[in-house]
Amino acid sequence: MQDVSGKTAFITGGASGIGLAMARAFGAAGMSVMLADIEEMALAEAVKSLEERQIQAAGVLCDVAHRAALQAAAGKTIETFGKVHVLCNNAGVGAGGPIDQVAAADWDWVMQVNLMGVVYGMETFLPHLRAHGEGGYVVNTASMAGMLSPPGMEPYNASKFAVVALSEGWAGQLAPDNIGVGVLCPGFVKTNIDRSRRNRPDEFGGPDAPENLVASEFVQNGIDPDRVGLRVLEAIRNNERYIFTHPGMRGAVQERFARIMTGFDQADASPALQGLDEPVFPVQGMGLGT
Repeated sequence: MQDVSGKTAFITGGASGIGLAMARAFGAAGMSVMLADIEEMALAEAVKSLEERQIQAAGVLCDVAHRAALQAAAGKTIETFGKVHVLCNNAGVGAGGPIDQVAAADWDWVMQVNLMGVVYGMETFLPHLRAHGEGGYVVNTASMAGMLSPPGMEPYNASKFAVVALSEGWAGQLAPDNIGVGVLCPGFVKTNIDRSRRNRPDEFGGPDAPENLVASEFVQNGIDPDRVGLRVLEAIRNNERYIFTHPGMRGAVQERFARIMTGFDQADASPALQGLDEPVFPVQGMGLGT
């Protein structure tokens, strides 16, 4: 989607952080934006800030943990702007902690928002993206925690690894429809992820539930979200599969891959597997090698 001018983007978690930064970048490039967020006051302020920049913007309250909420938000978006070309499944929350101290509600909340929110977004908007026939692009926000797995962040890590897996599979399926899929994997960005419990619904323990994901200083010393927004715009125009924002983290990913390759070396040398007539896995044929 090299020509984004005149197109519309729908962005969950759009009232702050990376979501709002994407909206600023998209709007500056001539796009209209619909911000979806659970935080009513922040949403109104975000829309106003975009309008002050002469960006065509609107907002809709939406809790991505619920399929019906996304369906209602999609209806309002299409009613307002007519078509959606860029879908940003961006809303995310964080919880973690020692292995024996992660509450059931933490797992439920993180998975419902970070994983199922992405699933519901794709389910809801894919028929529309296909129907208008003009192509499009889907941005699924994961994290470098979807490429690595720091100890103590397992609920968050697992949700983000899952988003990477979804994005890789969907990219292969949707390429023939001229719909690109990119997975955004930022490192630390100066957002409100370390304060995500402020919007934690009662069904998942409420805003007073304890939260232990990452130290606030790492988040608050992260990169400017506007750099991430501009990076995502580049990726949309270039139809990129993996959207990284911290090239300095390449080494950590290479170390992980090296450990994985060591596992294959050990399998090659395994007496238990000697003489195995192994079927060839069709990587290229399944769209994984593109």
